[in-house]
Amino acid sequence: MSSEAAIVAQGASKCYRIFKRPEDRLKQYLSFGRRRYYEEYWALRDVSFTVRRGEAVAIIGRNGAGKSTLLQILSGTLQPSSGTVEVHGRVAALLELGAGFNPEFTGRENVHLAATILGLTPEQVTERYQSIADFAGIGDFIDQPVKFYSSGMYARLAFAVAAHVDADVLIVDEILAVGDAAFTQKCMRFIHEFRKRGTLLLVSHDPGSVTSLCERAIWLDRGEVREEGPAREVSHSYLAALYGEREDAGAFHIGGSRRAPVAEGARVDDPRRELLAASTHRNDMEIFAFDPDSPWFGKRGGTIEAVRLLSPDGRPLVVLTGGEEVVLAVTATAHEPLDRPIVGFYVKDRRGQTLFGDNTYLAYRQAPAPVAPGRSVTARFHFQMPFLPSGDFAVVVALAEGTQANHVQHHWIDDALFFRVQSSHVAKGLVGIPMIDIRLDVADRDPSEAAA
Repeated sequence: MSSEAAIVAQGASKCYRIFKRPEDRLKQYLSFGRRRYYEEYWALRDVSFTVRRGEAVAIIGRNGAGKSTLLQILSGTLQPSSGTVEVHGRVAALLELGAGFNPEFTGRENVHLAATILGLTPEQVTERYQSIADFAGIGDFIDQPVKFYSSGMYARLAFAVAAHVDADVLIVDEILAVGDAAFTQKCMRFIHEFRKRGTLLLVSHDPGSVTSLCERAIWLDRGEVREEGPAREVSHSYLAALYGEREDAGAFHIGGSRRAPVAEGARVDDPRRELLAASTHRNDMEIFAFDPDSPWFGKRGGTIEAVRLLSPDGRPLVVLTGGEEVVLAVTATAHEPLDRPIVGFYVKDRRGQTLFGDNTYLAYRQAPAPVAPGRSVTARFHFQMPFLPSGDFAVVVALAEGTQANHVQHHWIDDALFFRVQSSHVAKGLVGIPMIDIRLDVADRDPSEAAA
């Protein structure tokens, strides 16, 4: 990644005048500034940051935090009230459905219009039109007025144009939320490919998308930058704040710190290691110690005291192999009555993407297991560990009370337990599934002979 800046914002602010009555606008105009008939609403206030060329940065925050206003300023469709914003290179902005489209024009006409606005010459638009139409995949609707399009068709056409204008900076504001699954996957493949050559600025409410696509994140809150830093850490703080607003603010806490994983005890030889030693693709996993001081948040009506990976017969594991049966044991202590405790976990990769997980709610939905203050409870999840790609993985654990839809978060710990996959045969995808059987059945004769 080059150190050259692609986007620089210095003290960017945006203020709107809010008039209570229509006639107040005329009064303000006639007062020549001697009186004020409006109230000021600051959508953005003193926002400063730098995005380097080739970097991927997420903008996160609640509705009304100023995210869309900031992106409109960066894309040039809105001017700041004060401060400066510099964007270097050609910008393709997907801010809202149909932005820049004329509803009376056909899709074909809007492709030519939008692509020209984004900097392509008429000759380039003609040359790339068929590729744009194929990417959008809306068939004969390309020659119908876009006012008849569904939201998904709008998204398809807008993204198809943006994907073909050779942009240096791609700005995406939740537009993928309306696309179907196949088109969303196509867009995600394009974004991953774009990241190799361009600068990405993404607005998303999905922590998985933020951590998988972006290195850094900027959290906007009430128009101001509340936190800026690595995507995983900022996403954790934002998620904790969302839970905190739902709970008693005076009782909800955030704590812990990140540190490098520390090995737990001596390495143990798995009895199958000799059989696997001949393979360079064995899926060995080294397990590290539970870290109670990892970043956490919650009301603390109960706390998680231990997280362990065990063999089915209860032996602590410090090494295991993909495909093995394991038991994840999570022990918690109640500090107040927990009438309907829920213990859950996620396994995430190094980018923070959730791979799999589960919780105890369904198993005890009909017959809750209450825990009195001072008593401990241990949840055990018995499953077959999938094959995982090489790299570091983390287990996120949580203790809550209530139901899956409506609960109090007592203790959520990020990166409670680390494990490292040394080698793997998984070349594609996030996980590999243990196969019951894999075979090749060779026919006795040529298929062409059977057809004859």
